[in-house]
Amino acid sequence: MKKAIFFMAVMFSVCMYPQGTEPTLEKVGKMVKATYFHENGEIAQTGFLLKGKLHGQWLMYNAEGRKIASGKYIDGKRAGKWFFWEGQILKEVDFVDNRIVNVKNWNQSEVVSVQ
Repeated sequence: MKKAIFFMAVMFSVCMYPQGTEPTLEKVGKMVKATYFHENGEIAQTGFLLKGKLHGQWLMYNAEGRKIASGKYIDGKRAGKWFFWEGQILKEVDFVDNRIVNVKNWNQSEVVSVQ
């Protein structure tokens, strides 16, 4: 249940961007680099699209410009290790086929919980 709630919260924050703030799209080889912005002009997220699907490294930032998430998409699905920063806690989330398979919470230099 915790994983489902965490997943929903992440997806809500990652997929939403302010109404009226237009993203920038730039063709880079076969991919399109997409950058979405917060209402204050700070970058909200940046990454690439391939054939209309999220692909490659994506970075997400809060309205103050601090990185809050980093991870990789393959053909529109989350894959591998993703990192989420929440205050002093770093969450390391492993994805396989777009599903959470492991979550570790890090506080400074030690593991504080493993689920």
